[in-house]
Amino acid sequence: MADTAAAEVAPLPKQQQQQNLCHVCSGKLSEGEPAACGHSVCGSCLGDKSKGCPQCPVKPGSPKQNGTADAHVNKNSEEQSQESTTAEETEIQKDLNQSEDPKKPEEDKKEAEPQTEEGPKEDQDKEEPLGPDDVVCDSCIESPRRALKSCLTCLVSYCEAHLRPHLENPKFQNHRLVDPLRDIERRTCESHKWPLDLFCSTDSCCICQDCVNEDHKGHNTVSVVDARNQIENELREKQNEMMKTMTAAENAINKLQLNTVSIEQSVKDVRAVIESQFEELQAVVERAKKEVTEILEGEEKQALQQAEGIRVHLEQRCTDLKKTQVQMEKISKNKNDVDFLQEYAEWKKEATDISLPGVYIGLMDCLNHFSRVIVDSTQELCALLVSSYIGKVKETCKSDKVGIKTTVKAIVAAKHIKSLPDPVTRADFLKYAAQVSFDPATAHKFLRLTEDNKKVTNTSPWQHPYPDVPERFENCRQVLAVESFYMGRHYFEADIQGESTHVGLTYKSIDRKGNESNSCITGNSFSWCLQWNGRNFSTWHCDVETPLNVEMFSRIGVYVDYTQGLLAFYGVGETMTLIHKYQTEFLEPLYPAVWLPKKENNVLLVAPGEPLPLKTPSPPTSPTTEDIAS
Repeated sequence: MADTAAAEVAPLPKQQQQQNLCHVCSGKLSEGEPAACGHSVCGSCLGDKSKGCPQCPVKPGSPKQNGTADAHVNKNSEEQSQESTTAEETEIQKDLNQSEDPKKPEEDKKEAEPQTEEGPKEDQDKEEPLGPDDVVCDSCIESPRRALKSCLTCLVSYCEAHLRPHLENPKFQNHRLVDPLRDIERRTCESHKWPLDLFCSTDSCCICQDCVNEDHKGHNTVSVVDARNQIENELREKQNEMMKTMTAAENAINKLQLNTVSIEQSVKDVRAVIESQFEELQAVVERAKKEVTEILEGEEKQALQQAEGIRVHLEQRCTDLKKTQVQMEKISKNKNDVDFLQEYAEWKKEATDISLPGVYIGLMDCLNHFSRVIVDSTQELCALLVSSYIGKVKETCKSDKVGIKTTVKAIVAAKHIKSLPDPVTRADFLKYAAQVSFDPATAHKFLRLTEDNKKVTNTSPWQHPYPDVPERFENCRQVLAVESFYMGRHYFEADIQGESTHVGLTYKSIDRKGNESNSCITGNSFSWCLQWNGRNFSTWHCDVETPLNVEMFSRIGVYVDYTQGLLAFYGVGETMTLIHKYQTEFLEPLYPAVWLPKKENNVLLVAPGEPLPLKTPSPPTSPTTEDIAS
């Protein structure tokens, strides 16, 4: 029992350099300052000796435990008189030595607690296991414990036990304690090893006090607290603007949904009109067909009746002629001259005119004129239908006052839009730069995406096991970007390599499965692209190529002013060189698109402000036949 009491009161053995330090404030002890109990406590921490040692649960004047306290005091006094003093170090370093021993504060704390409540105390000392998001105390080496605070001055995280010097020692009162930080090293200047307690508004970075006199001399600097307050205010304003924008966007989405219903209803009404009008037109055509057929049948009947009448008449005359011929033969057979003459005279009185001129039967067929009239009339009617229906309807839909489409207006003052100057330098264009990446769901199976979907390469004939989805291009080796451009100004840059590389913009509604030109970014009315064919540039729109006499640029800049209907391709170099521009009206959001028809073609979407690639010498060209001949 005596040994136990002595063990509780006796100080733990420490390193030689820590034996003459105060156990409370870690300050240096003066000779002759040990407490009555034997603990190493300086005079300032001991205070009024009548109150006792702050490290010892046994108060002066209280009964000793089994008479061992006096012996322990004498022993400690002898040990301290024999200790040799070490070289004096920086007071802050000495103060931090206290936090290197995680066991001492814990044991001192145990000594100060009553020994009769060991059971409940053990339950209270149990801590929950460390979680993946917990910050560990940097001073607890063998048994990691959860950090309670982090010191931005020391750049160290402390648990509750190792935090005591910072809370009780006045020498640490200027240290800045914050909630535990996992990446506390980031709060230190790499060059000067001082805390980053200032913010340079000129360069938008955190700096230390020494940086102000060096790299950031003359810059506008404020404390990180003031800078945070200012930026938080700006963020709150931006959040409010974003909330308003999101609310406006949600309202626009709801409006679009209502517009969809209205569009379907309007189209349904017009379709009903088309059905009724064309049914009426078909009825007129059927009536015209019937009447024309009746006219033709009337001509046919008249011609047939004419032929029939002539035939009947000629047959009757032939019958009469045959009878006369029989009578004439009968008279001729009479051998008596008197009877012959009397019968002839009687027959001649009764006989009718038997003369029958020669008849030529022909046919005047003029029905081919009838057919010609029908054909000409039909062609005229078809042309009239095309001009009256298709032509007029198309021309009408082009007008802004008729037709049906979604109208979108930016909630920005027109004066503000017009007051923005046109970009000239690369820095001006980069103000509107956008982060762009390719959409794997649209990539053709011969195209490989790398570098976080920033680079696309034609790997023909090697196919990639992409899943079959409706968005994927099936025939044209193309890929679209994930991002789209709509309203306002937008800009992105791309490094191109290989002949027949195409870079441009198109609508999301482009056909993905067709093999016609309409599914390629060169062959429809809603795609615009730039091609490098190995010798010069050319642009494509509506399946029409426009050759351009422009030098080679390995980096292409694409600029869109959606509101103004402007699309321009630039060669990016020391200066911005305009290659070609289109002035049109955009109806849908624009998606960056790439077409790589040949093997090893590749396009890299560069980040905004990426340094220009180094210029490579042009490969030598083979001599032409004319050069050889000359």
